[in-house]
Amino acid sequence: MQPRPQLPHARSHVPADDEDLLSRFADHLTLERHLSSHTVDAYRSDLQHLGAFLERQGSSLVDAEYATLRRFLAHQMTLGYARSSVARRVAAIHTFYRWAKARGIVQTDPASLLGRPKVVSRLPTVLRSTEAVALVEAPEAEAGEAVDLVERAVALRDRAVLELLYGSGLRVAEVAGLTLDRVDLDRGRVMVLGKGSKEREVPLSDYASDAVRAYLAEGRHRLMGAGSEALFFNRKAKPLGTRDIRALVGRYGGRTLSGRHVSPHTLRHSFATHLLEGGADIRAVQELLGHASVATTQRYTHVSRTRLFDAYRQSHPRA
Repeated sequence: MQPRPQLPHARSHVPADDEDLLSRFADHLTLERHLSSHTVDAYRSDLQHLGAFLERQGSSLVDAEYATLRRFLAHQMTLGYARSSVARRVAAIHTFYRWAKARGIVQTDPASLLGRPKVVSRLPTVLRSTEAVALVEAPEAEAGEAVDLVERAVALRDRAVLELLYGSGLRVAEVAGLTLDRVDLDRGRVMVLGKGSKEREVPLSDYASDAVRAYLAEGRHRLMGAGSEALFFNRKAKPLGTRDIRALVGRYGGRTLSGRHVSPHTLRHSFATHLLEGGADIRAVQELLGHASVATTQRYTHVSRTRLFDAYRQSHPRA
């Protein structure tokens, strides 16, 4: 498979007026709609690509017409971008022009008739409970065998991170953003800051509580940076980032699951599916995951139903 061609870096090709406009739009997304920094950055990047394309067409964000926007999206498809990526750019364009029209920046919305490419909805990858447990407990052996105190601290940290991802279903950014004051081990609770800056309280399993407690007792002070209240740190004494967490999940997943690709979201998917398979109410799972709509949570019922029918076909003599 050939690598996807890359567009030139958009920022240097976007006119100053368009950049100022995008800064105002980003402020709107952050301050008024309370979207995550990741979403704001993604929307801004998508619109910078559009702005660069429009400049090459002799136009700008304010002067864009429907036909030009259609050409931009067709251009994206010819460059090899996935339908999901193009669909996200369409969403960014729709959101931007609705905002611009509401504020009188444009008189008409050139994106109002812009269709969204159909994206095939893939069911989330889910681990068996035995697989999830094996992955989460993988750092325990490293912690026990470690001679170097820093290596033991890293292993204790990794075990705590994995327990939070699978045992509490946290998003990778939610784990990375945890601070000491948000963890209540006595009550078995953790307060997380989710999408849209919405806070929710999530239960800690006994395993997670024990793992975090062990990390705090023997690991955190060997990794922490001065003056930071972050819960987790990397080897450079900086707060553990989302990239660090994805890397550690992939590393343990490769070791314990025969080289299969595993991400933090795989553990979150598994958390939700295992709850539903155990009889949890879908509304309760929605609250635990921090989903704004139960429709998002319902994806996991399809995964559970698939396993249900698999069990039927494998077990029933008339199946």
